[in-house]
Amino acid sequence: MGQSGKYSTRNSSAPSTLEGMDFSNAEHRLVVIIGAGPAGFTAAIYTARANLAPLLLRGPIPGGQLVLTTDVENYPGFASGVLGPELMQIFEAQAVRFGTDLRDGTVTSVDFSQRPFRLCIDNKQPLVADAVIIATGATAKSLGLANELRLRGRGVSSCATCDGAFFRNQEVAVVGGGDTAVEDALFLVRFAERVYVIHRRNQLRASKILQQRAFAKEKITFIWNTVVDDVLGDNEVEGLILKNVTTEETSTLDVKGLFVAISYQPNTEIFKGWLEMNKLGYIRTRCDSTYTSIDGVFACGDAQDHVYRQAITAAGTGCMAAIDAERWLTRESQGEEIVTEQKYTCG
Repeated sequence: MGQSGKYSTRNSSAPSTLEGMDFSNAEHRLVVIIGAGPAGFTAAIYTARANLAPLLLRGPIPGGQLVLTTDVENYPGFASGVLGPELMQIFEAQAVRFGTDLRDGTVTSVDFSQRPFRLCIDNKQPLVADAVIIATGATAKSLGLANELRLRGRGVSSCATCDGAFFRNQEVAVVGGGDTAVEDALFLVRFAERVYVIHRRNQLRASKILQQRAFAKEKITFIWNTVVDDVLGDNEVEGLILKNVTTEETSTLDVKGLFVAISYQPNTEIFKGWLEMNKLGYIRTRCDSTYTSIDGVFACGDAQDHVYRQAITAAGTGCMAAIDAERWLTRESQGEEIVTEQKYTCG
């Protein structure tokens, strides 16, 4: 395929990490999907049903963030809820049923300067693709506590909208001081008896309107100049050890849930310099599509969504990416020039 297309240009600051690697005999695939979460598997289902024979690379965490959760009650089609790992097994089985080629491996570097696009798996294996769908997701930033990781899904969460309903009439804590933390606290007051917002500074970083709403809620209590030093509990969260950063005094807070809201990190590092991103590192996609700044490269799920971050919305954009890729490949094969408006804000 030629390098036609209005926006298929390389960023001048893009890295050249594949120089010296031999791609003369590299495996050539029509569509490569990077990431095995709800977005990646949905893209695989749709591209496989379109007879595009997709190759899906699982990455470092096959199944994405859902394999780190327990009960999922807000995914349509499961009236009694479903375990996160079980849901991803169902996704995978459906993708395989239609002919998706699943493979272990992590894409460690890319070269989008020419077509077919060049990829490197696990720093050693070359691969080329006519179209690439990025579904690498995002990782919730953690406090770095051993018990935080051990009790994830058993009282520790990074998604209030996913897990808030499990804490009806209980006391919970939110860690953070930005928009995400305050939004989580405002959501959790619908269910919890009391919500403690723990922040290491003496004022919030959240927008003024969110602060006003939170300060007006009697069920929200702010704990200033404080960090979480440990998470208590054997099989579930039973409380927190707090430390005042000014006095270094410690105290215990009895809560049943801990929501860590200190932001997410999109897993997009290897695409920096190649694709347009926002200041947080989320890949920018063109209005009403999953097209990135390079034609033939599409982004979906939490790698490009910093607003919703839900399994259902990730799956929806995975569907969009598959349809966009299939239509793009069809037009490319027919020699049609594809002109899509380079616009990132709709309206």
